[in-house]
Amino acid sequence: MTKRNYSSEEMDRYFNDPSYRRSFLNRGKGFLKRNLRLVAPLSVVVLALLIWYGYYVAGGLPSLEKLENPRPALASKVYAEDGAVLDQFAEQNRTRISISAVPQGLIDALIATEDKDFYHHWGVNLPRFMRQMVINVFTFRQAGASTITQQLARNLYQLQGREETMYDKITRKIREFISSVQIERNFTKDEILELYLNVSFFGRNAYGIESAAQRYFNKPTAELTAPEYTLLVGMLQGPNYFDPIRNLDRALRRRNIVLHQMLKDSKINEQQAEQIRADSLSFRTLDADYRVGIAPHFVEWVRQQLQQKAEAYGFNIERDGLRIYTTLDSRMQRYANRSVDEHLTGFQEKFDKYWEWSKHADILEENVEKMIRDLDVYKKAKTPWIRDSIVAALKTNVAFSDSVKKAARTIEVGMVALDPHTGHIKAMVGGRNFRVFRYGLNHTTQIRRQPGSAFKPFVYTVALDNGTPVCEELPNQPVTVEMPDGTRWTPQNFEGGFGGMVTLREALKQSINLIAVRLILQMPPSAVVEYAHRMGIKSAIPPYYSISLGSCQVSPLELTSAYGVFANEGVLVEPIGILRIEDRDGNVIEENVPERKEVLSKETSYLMTNLLEGGVNEELGTGRVIRRYFTQPAAGKTGTTNDYGDAWFVGFTPHLAAGIWVGFDDNRIKFGSADGQGGRAAAPIFGRFMQYTYDDTEVGLGFDYFHQPDGIITDTICVATKKKAREFCPEKTTEIFNAKYPLGLCEVHTSPHWREENSQNKITW
Repeated sequence: MTKRNYSSEEMDRYFNDPSYRRSFLNRGKGFLKRNLRLVAPLSVVVLALLIWYGYYVAGGLPSLEKLENPRPALASKVYAEDGAVLDQFAEQNRTRISISAVPQGLIDALIATEDKDFYHHWGVNLPRFMRQMVINVFTFRQAGASTITQQLARNLYQLQGREETMYDKITRKIREFISSVQIERNFTKDEILELYLNVSFFGRNAYGIESAAQRYFNKPTAELTAPEYTLLVGMLQGPNYFDPIRNLDRALRRRNIVLHQMLKDSKINEQQAEQIRADSLSFRTLDADYRVGIAPHFVEWVRQQLQQKAEAYGFNIERDGLRIYTTLDSRMQRYANRSVDEHLTGFQEKFDKYWEWSKHADILEENVEKMIRDLDVYKKAKTPWIRDSIVAALKTNVAFSDSVKKAARTIEVGMVALDPHTGHIKAMVGGRNFRVFRYGLNHTTQIRRQPGSAFKPFVYTVALDNGTPVCEELPNQPVTVEMPDGTRWTPQNFEGGFGGMVTLREALKQSINLIAVRLILQMPPSAVVEYAHRMGIKSAIPPYYSISLGSCQVSPLELTSAYGVFANEGVLVEPIGILRIEDRDGNVIEENVPERKEVLSKETSYLMTNLLEGGVNEELGTGRVIRRYFTQPAAGKTGTTNDYGDAWFVGFTPHLAAGIWVGFDDNRIKFGSADGQGGRAAAPIFGRFMQYTYDDTEVGLGFDYFHQPDGIITDTICVATKKKAREFCPEKTTEIFNAKYPLGLCEVHTSPHWREENSQNKITW
């Protein structure tokens, strides 16, 4: 449309002739009259859009209840029984604290840097707000310079899951404006500061000042120094950009801006600023140890249980700030870690010298291919040709092959210690690398391996519980057993020898295979299965005679729990790891009391305990090695499988039961020598652990003997006949018995003339 130029005559007439001026002005009204049909609908549309937009803005506001009771995501923390924090589960690593725990200097730094008029505005600094809106409109980016209250409002929106986009910025700013005013109306300034400090992001998944203080400086907020909290305040503008671990110089330059603002507001003087600049910061090392804590396998086991409970209780373990109180003792856990590390470091070096990959090329090739298939680059390959190329390249890569060799021959371990009287798990080492747990196995709960001779006590338990005395003798002679599939099983003793009569006591102490086999032949194998399940073994056990030598498969946790029945006078207490779950406000969600069940008589339990004491106390006991480290009352049994593939030691004291499995993830790799016996590969870990635990006076495990129940009697027996001794028996010894099953009198030494009488009867002993 062209602009019209008016003549001087028209201009003079307009200003001097009222009638002309009125006619000129009525031209606009004529336009409205002529275009009323267009203007009226357009006005209605504009008004409707404004009303809709008002409703849209209002509909996106958080409710007053949410403003008054904000619930940001909090990390759920896992506590040991002694109060130590083991780890946490966090979508956002956040720990809430009170404003009273925040140093005043930190608050001064925050206000000087982020919002110097904080105590004088009503939520919004209007000139700054208008400036932000203009920048948003013309640059399509979010301008800074928001007040603390506006930043808090923005955090509240983000916590509700509303993601900002380029086209939402104007609406967001309007909503923040309204929310900021609502926040100021419903909260005090201190409450606003507290909420702000608890929801702000400080990088490295640290949400809130308390999490940031722990993450970067390994201390609570209350103990932060001026150099530390001024650095953290500076990070608020860009937590990732000003990350002091990644770029310390950049973070320090940002801190200097904070100091400059504090100087301008007279919160510090120049001398204090120089002292802060001169202070050398010491950051917490953000390594694997920090990320996983001292008991990563136990914590993961707890997490899996919590996930199963989450649906029933309706909680989110990564957002709801739960407090999970567990049974673990952090001191015992450290002793378990130390014991494993001390023993297996040298043990691994010795095995590395023994193992020759040249003799096991097939195992190496399969492990190489398996590791390649597990790589992300292989899984993400889009074509078979690319996958084949990756395989070909890595198979000839020496460094990759060496890494596979190292991983495959790494000696693994599963260890658990529990209180047999309460079922509380006190320590758990689920793998050789007990400092890190990612996606591997928990070798305490997730593996099942043959226990070897560590299963023999269940066979002996059946015999003793049904009246067989511990001094019963059986022939240590070869035996052939018909198997269900028609084959014949001809077991042998570990070292191949045999001969003579052996008592149950001696047989268990020395772990003589043929005696265990002959013993199970006197009972149905199903009886052993029934007793083992009754005592806490949950794995399937086939009812074959070969289980007498541990041919079934069990986990270290269930086997250790079953041994705990002996220590707890016949009472099975189901092992537990979680004592109590509380919400963020301290309300109890769940409290666990372990299930207790009497599964054996006190007498049978004590007889078995006494037999198992012989295995660690006496000269020929297979677990004698633990006495190099630990001298207090203890009992236990070793286990070793064919070709030294799996090594076990499961034992107990009056206070603790502990089980150790040592072996390899690939069970084709075996120790191959006597070093793979349970007494050498596993028992030393038990001995070290018990020594460290009992020596710690803070743990408080005193000296105690196993309690002998009233139903156990001590009697004198004839050495020759293993019956109750008569006065004429030439050699006598003492033995313990279950009073419920009295022992018969010696039938040989019946008179002073027993030699002549036996000679006439041709009885020889």
